[in-house]
Amino acid sequence: MKTIAHYLLLCAIALVCVFPFWWTLVTALSSEGNIFAFPPTFWPKAPSMDNFIEVFRAIPMWRFFGNSVFIAACTVFWKLLLCSAAAYPLARMHFKGRKLVFGLILATLVLPSEVNFLVNFITVTKLSLVDTYAGVILPNVVNAVSILLLKQAFEEVPQDLIDAARVDGAPEWIIFSKIMLPLIAPWLATVGILTAVEAWNEYIWPSIVMSKPDEFPLSVGVLYLRGTFGSSTRVIAAGTVLTILPTLAAFLLTQRFFMRGMDGAVK
Repeated sequence: MKTIAHYLLLCAIALVCVFPFWWTLVTALSSEGNIFAFPPTFWPKAPSMDNFIEVFRAIPMWRFFGNSVFIAACTVFWKLLLCSAAAYPLARMHFKGRKLVFGLILATLVLPSEVNFLVNFITVTKLSLVDTYAGVILPNVVNAVSILLLKQAFEEVPQDLIDAARVDGAPEWIIFSKIMLPLIAPWLATVGILTAVEAWNEYIWPSIVMSKPDEFPLSVGVLYLRGTFGSSTRVIAAGTVLTILPTLAAFLLTQRFFMRGMDGAVK
């Protein structure tokens, strides 16, 4: 009986999570009917792809898509590099102030990301990085959550491997890059997936830093579908679906790596 109750609860949670996306998809595929009717329509009326075609006519979709891919790829690369380089000494090296440094990193978790916007914008302005991809990417390449996950991953590796490498005369950089990183590949995949989704969906920070439409990521550029004097909710819904689909497909394709990494993080 408890198993049935658990499955019913999971199904209810799944419906709550899936419904917004399903309603948006139904709206994007519908060509007639009142989309704001209550109760809502759960199946598209007069299904058509015209709304998706209109998205490509109204905005430079491929340009925005390429910008998002570039921003997400660079963010993932630099976050994996910098956060792993920060996590390794915290996990496997002994130095004065290690606990203090780690405590200060964890302390940043209590601050909402919006608190950093003003400081980050002043910094980006001083560095002349406004209206550049670097201005969008750099403030997001390091965070406490990624360092915490990777630190936990490094601590899962047996100490004997590191000691054996040190006895053989391997420098610390070789131990880090040739031994430790390959062993924590599932955790790296987890951090990479989370970072890619976050970078792809980021809206507020790129809209603050960027002012040139040609450089907008997809999450910001899709707002041009609203128009100046009027907008079509169905076309906006179609643009939203096109924005969500890449991250959804990427997660489905890499789900096994993500689950392996999360399982290791929980252990």
